[in-house]
Amino acid sequence: MPSYPFTAVVGLDDLRLALLINAVSPAVGGVLVRGEKGTAKSTIVRALAGLLPTVDVVAGCRFSCDPAAPDPLCPDGPHELGAGRVTREARLVELPVGASEDRVAGSLDIERALTEGVKAFEPGLLAAAHRGVLYVDEVNLLHDHLVDLLLDAAALGTAYVEREGVSVRHASRFLLVGTMNPEEGELRPQLLDRFGLTVEVRATREPAERAEVVRRRLAFEADPEAFAARFADQERELAGHIAAARTRLASVTLGDDALREITTVCAAFDVDGLRADLVTARAAIALAAWAGRDEVTTDDVRQAVLLALPHRRRRTPFEEPGLDESRLDEALEQAQEQSRQERGDEPEPDPDGDGPDGGRDASSLDDSSGDEPAPGQGGAGESTAAAGATFRPVALKVPGRNHASGVAGRRSSAEGSNGRLTGDRTPEGRPGSIHLMATLRAAAPYQIARGRVSRLELRGADLREAVREGREGNLVLFCVDASGSMAARQRMSAVKGAVLSLLTDAYQRRDKVGLVVFRGHEATLVLPPTSSVDAAARRMTELPTGGRTPLAAGLNRCADLLAVERVRDPRRRPLLVVVTDGKATSGGASPVDAARAAASRLAHARVASVVVDADDGHVRLGLAADLAGYLEAPCLRIADLAAAPLAGLVQSFTGRAA
Repeated sequence: MPSYPFTAVVGLDDLRLALLINAVSPAVGGVLVRGEKGTAKSTIVRALAGLLPTVDVVAGCRFSCDPAAPDPLCPDGPHELGAGRVTREARLVELPVGASEDRVAGSLDIERALTEGVKAFEPGLLAAAHRGVLYVDEVNLLHDHLVDLLLDAAALGTAYVEREGVSVRHASRFLLVGTMNPEEGELRPQLLDRFGLTVEVRATREPAERAEVVRRRLAFEADPEAFAARFADQERELAGHIAAARTRLASVTLGDDALREITTVCAAFDVDGLRADLVTARAAIALAAWAGRDEVTTDDVRQAVLLALPHRRRRTPFEEPGLDESRLDEALEQAQEQSRQERGDEPEPDPDGDGPDGGRDASSLDDSSGDEPAPGQGGAGESTAAAGATFRPVALKVPGRNHASGVAGRRSSAEGSNGRLTGDRTPEGRPGSIHLMATLRAAAPYQIARGRVSRLELRGADLREAVREGREGNLVLFCVDASGSMAARQRMSAVKGAVLSLLTDAYQRRDKVGLVVFRGHEATLVLPPTSSVDAAARRMTELPTGGRTPLAAGLNRCADLLAVERVRDPRRRPLLVVVTDGKATSGGASPVDAARAAASRLAHARVASVVVDADDGHVRLGLAADLAGYLEAPCLRIADLAAAPLAGLVQSFTGRAA
């Protein structure tokens, strides 16, 4: 069945342009497509492959060597110059999120090992993607050990495989395209930086445009071949435009003025390293070639910056992506002014006035005509404090190792079918992932004794199970004290800053988060467990304080919620973070005893917990530490969450498995 045509996609102009830039110049480094589900991210990426120019490969080479310049170290080589060639379409290779390391990097060819007794290499997806497109859907959910393989190949253009007695190196240069939904977690910064361009996509809100999307999709599903034929001429025209732009690419000039604009903008946005400058320069050259120009213009630079810098500038995970375009224009004007001064040109007249401020009086630049509004009031006796400064917190982890198949993430240690291979073992009951080489080693010494010469015989006792270790995502449940005592001495501002810092950490580690708040006479589930931690950040920022302290109600509400979540999502282990000064002033005849009983209930359920002591007074009552004792949990002050000496915090847990 034909794929959906690239030219039939409605809207998504920025994404189309980013993909076409990379089609013209693969050296740009690929595209990361971020956006909500159901926005045609995968559809348009898969359609791109049909527009790419064909490639010549050495006949019979599994590693797609170029006949004009064959790789001298190709595992299928060496190839002679002028060897037979085959022309084929550029490949689109999809890397599944659940792929194994063997499938991605390649492994020992078991069939030849068993039938011929030789060590032969079976290429993986990195070899198949060479000189084509490597597409990773849900790239933010990719396991870390696979991310490492991609990082190495993308950085070096070469894949190295050292495993099972096989040592192989082969070329692996590809156009990396990834799609992701930011609500499901972020990418590691190292992989994020490897994507040349990034695009945010959202579904259009125009009813007429949405209707056209539905109309075209239904027509495609009804008759794919007829629908593709409608756009065949446009597809051929676009493919020809890409081929012509590739030919023109080498003749495009990046002048000193354009280069100054690029470096000035990158410096103005305080990006790390120089990759941003290089990617922006390559993208601007590709844009000029696409437009049929021989020299890069300011418009090319501006468009390239809007695609190359948003994911490289420093921002918090909850900050909206994108660039401040007024700041971008100021940086471009600054670079142009410096270029004019070096050439000795006269400055251009300011259309807004006689001077640099456009004729405005200096006093008019002061916008502080009134004071900032006071923090919002949430009702009688209630106030809403602004969040304090955030920081990078220490790693809070669920103690022990999850011996079940945990949810993919980056927080706690877990075993499962995915992860880095660490060894093998004799399975108990039905084996999970078979460790083939260990199984063969176990069976090999007994083949002659069993009288098997022509073929291999395996018995149940020979089976070995692969042991893999990785990281899992957890359910991080915040239980926050929002009573009146937390409003003293700006205590709630510090608490909000700490919780937002921990939420940022949860965002990066692919955790689910929930938020329970207690004040007055009850505890409220402000946010049910969700993967959208930015929603938790908004609820935390808007949280008012006031009233008495029903500590027991908060802990019991958490215990009930975790009991339900244990049934609903048994693979995801919980981590409870209790933020309080430890006071209990509401909850029956004896609030303190009720709070201790609730804490003991959580400890008996073996819930891994951490208590963050919000008491910042000169005379510390130690109530939070007392609560931590009943929870069998460590107790930290807010200031300690960012302290380097606590890097070994996990050792302060009780060491029990949750």
